[in-house]
Parts: sequence; structure tokens; C-alpha cells
Amino acid sequence: MKSDNSKNGLLALSPLLVFLCIYLISSIVAHDFYRIPISAAFLTASVYAIAICKGKTLEERISVFSDGAGNRNVLLMIWIFVLAGAFAATAKEIGAIDATVNLALRILPGNLLYAGLFLASCFISMSIGTSVGTIVALVPVAAGIGSELVTAGASGPFSGVPFITAIIVGGAFFGDNLSFISDTTIAATRTQECSMSDKFKANIRIVGPAALIVTILYVIMGSSVSVTPEAGPINWVLLIPYILVIALALSGVNVTAVLTIGLAVNALIGFSFGSIDWTGFLESIGGGISDMGDLIIVTMLAGGMLELIRVNGGIDFIVNGMTRHIRGKRGAEFSIAGLVSLANLCTANNTIAIITAGGIARDITKRFGLDPRKTASILDTFSCLVQGFIPYGAQMLMAAGLAGISSISIIGHLYYPFIMGLCAILAILLRFPRKYS
Repeated sequence: MKSDNSKNGLLALSPLLVFLCIYLISSIVAHDFYRIPISAAFLTASVYAIAICKGKTLEERISVFSDGAGNRNVLLMIWIFVLAGAFAATAKEIGAIDATVNLALRILPGNLLYAGLFLASCFISMSIGTSVGTIVALVPVAAGIGSELVTAGASGPFSGVPFITAIIVGGAFFGDNLSFISDTTIAATRTQECSMSDKFKANIRIVGPAALIVTILYVIMGSSVSVTPEAGPINWVLLIPYILVIALALSGVNVTAVLTIGLAVNALIGFSFGSIDWTGFLESIGGGISDMGDLIIVTMLAGGMLELIRVNGGIDFIVNGMTRHIRGKRGAEFSIAGLVSLANLCTANNTIAIITAGGIARDITKRFGLDPRKTASILDTFSCLVQGFIPYGAQMLMAAGLAGISSISIIGHLYYPFIMGLCAILAILLRFPRKYS
């Protein structure tokens, strides 16, 4: 019976392995990790997932897949993608991105540019509680700065659009992990029955050193920048769309409302300055939405495939496997970290992963006498870690779409999530912080 359950569990998870194998092997054969479309790999894996689904007719299998692809959370993310693409395209058309880039280049000296962008991303994400909102607000500006650096003659791995975009994405995960209004923080504290302030005190001691290390790293990298792009003239009126988007996000307005208001302000400014007419405005909206087309398809394919994995018992298989052989507090904390990480790998949503693993984590916490404040921190931190290196996660897809690059190219330059993960592993091994261990 156990052997059958193991086989069924592995079979349920196999679509994820098919996706990874197709993408990785094809990229290696092509000698280019940016050439293979993620959507093509997901389509193949999705067809395979439907084919291996047992006990259901073809129509029922497709229905399950469609339920996942049309999941409420998936569709909400798609609406954000659509609005973000439209906002970014119209902001670029009226010159708002150029104006914001020029302001950033004028305020931040070249040697502190990288660290300044990282700290700005940390602050904004901490304030608004959403990594996606931070990415929407800052990535278009960061991509513009990266392009300006290349134009000015900067070269090497520590320049260009992927590197600068990764700085923003890394900072966005800082706030997603720690903010009091982050959905991951809310999910982690509710499932572990601890207060947000207590979770923050434990969590900041784990990830604070990582943020400090990365800031120092960016200062060192920035000191090697031998060229500083020349800042062009700043039209202060054109700064209004991005300032407004950040201000509204900081005030807690829903991200869809923020982007809709930003889109309307872009139109008002564009029409007033004559930089865009009605037809041009509509063309920009259409172009921005089209630019998001691939990541919208990937999001839906991933949602459908991951729902089939869940229905076929893949998530339950992971839960049972991770909790079967726990020994001691270190083993218990590592099992919780592994549980939420694998759940995140299969759901591509750190909040859903925390909710999925939260109940089991609570049982493990009670059984082995763990501190629920540290358990909540582990759930939140490791879910953000995994979300930072899967190319089909919402944050990666959003950043890639806004910057016009591959999500894989961003992951190669992400430092904060990986250093954060290393600090979290050390916190488990070294029983740190002592007060919460």
C-alpha cells in the first residue's frame, strides 16, 4: 500500500519534473537559457499532466485544469498584469519613465546607485506590504536606469537591465517577508497563532543580517562603476504618475485601483502636454497588454497544471514525506522549511504555500515544543526564498514583463533572497535567535 502511495505521489508531481527537464535540457542543447519560451515548456508539461490524471474522463481532467487556470487568485494576478502593462506603456509614451530615471540619476551618485535602489525597494515594499506592488512601481524606472548605464558605456555583470531589475526584486522580497500588512505575514501569524509584532522581532533577527550584507555588497559593486550616466532635464510634472502610484500604494489602496488611477493620470498629462492623443493612448494600452501576453499565458498554464498536481495528491505526498522522520527541534524546523518550500514550488504562490503548510507546521510546533514566532518566521522566509528563484512565480513574471527581459536573466542576479535563505538555514542550525529557539 505504501509503495502504491509513493508511486502515485511521485506520478502526481511528475508534471513539475517534466517542465523543469524540458526547459533545462532544451536550454542546454540550445546553449541559451533565454531562448526557450517558458510558455512552451509549461504547455508540454500541462498536456502531460492532463494525460496522466487517473480516474477521470478527459472532459473532467480539462475541467480540473480550467479550475486551476481560472482560480480567483490567478485571475486577480492577470488583471494586475494587464493594468501594469497598460500603465507602464503609457507612462513610457508620455515620458514619465525618462523623467523618473533622470531624477534618480541626479539624486544618487554612481557609487551609491545600487545600494540606494535596493534600500528604496526595501522601504517601499515594507510600507505597502506587497512585492508585486513594489515591482510594478519601481521596475520600469530600474530598467530605464539599466539601459542608461549601458548607453553610458558600463559593461560587465554588474550593470544592465537584468542586474538593476534584480536589485528591485530582491528589495521587494524584503518587505514581502517582514511587512505587517503583507499577506504572507498575515497567513504565517494566523496559522501559528502568534502576534505580528512578535513574529517581526524574531524574523528581523534572521533576515536583518542578510539585508545588511546585501547593502554592503551593492555599495562595493557600485564603487566599481566607472561611468555615470548623464542625467537629462527633469520635467517635474511627468514625475506625478510614479509619485502618485507610490503614495497611493503606501496609503494602502488596492493595487488594481492604484494602477487604474495611474493610467488615468497618464492620459491626463499626455493630453495636456500634447505628447499623446486619444488614438496613441489606446495604442499604448494595447501594446502594454500585448507585452504581458506571454506571462499571462504562463500564469494560467501554471495554475492549471499545479491544480492537477494538487487534485492527484502531489501536495499530500509532500506533506506526508516531509513529516514522517522528524528527529529533534532542528529536524522539526528543517521539515517545516522543506514543507513550505516544496508547497511553494508546486503552487508558485508564497501565501498559498504558507496556508497549505501552516496547519501541519502548527502540529509540528506543538509536538516538538518549537516557538510559534520562529515557526511563523521560517514559513514566511523560506516561502519568499523559493518564490525568488522559480521563473514562473508572479514576481519574476511581472518584473520580466515590465523590463522586457527573461525571468531567468533576473534570477541569475538575485542576491538578497539567496543570502536571506542562507541566514535562515544558519538560524536553524545554530539555534538562533536564542530567545526564539
